[in-house]
Amino acid sequence: MTVAFHRARRQRGVTLMGLLFWGAILGFIAVVGMKVLPTINEFFTIQKAVSKVAKEGGGTVPEIRTAFDKQKEIEYSITSITAKDLNITKENDKVVVSFAYNKEVELFGPVSLLIKYEGRSK
Repeated sequence: MTVAFHRARRQRGVTLMGLLFWGAILGFIAVVGMKVLPTINEFFTIQKAVSKVAKEGGGTVPEIRTAFDKQKEIEYSITSITAKDLNITKENDKVVVSFAYNKEVELFGPVSLLIKYEGRSK
């Protein structure tokens, strides 16, 4: 009975150092997430605009670039690419618009994160 009593009285939990360590790790992940999330949102906005332009933009390269510029005016969050950055091709009589760009996210001081985005119309 005394062994069971001593086991029940033994404390369990997280030490202050452990709590600070995990708090710092979670804080770092949260900061990186808050800085990266807008670039992910912009990528999906570009992807949606490129898909829409490929379907409805027209048949020629200048028409597609003009349609993308109009779409870019509507979607104000697109700042990383312009219509000149689009690669427009045809595959099986279907217009395919692709793009690729790099986004640099400053984390702190001299440390930054480089994200390479690329996509194409569906």
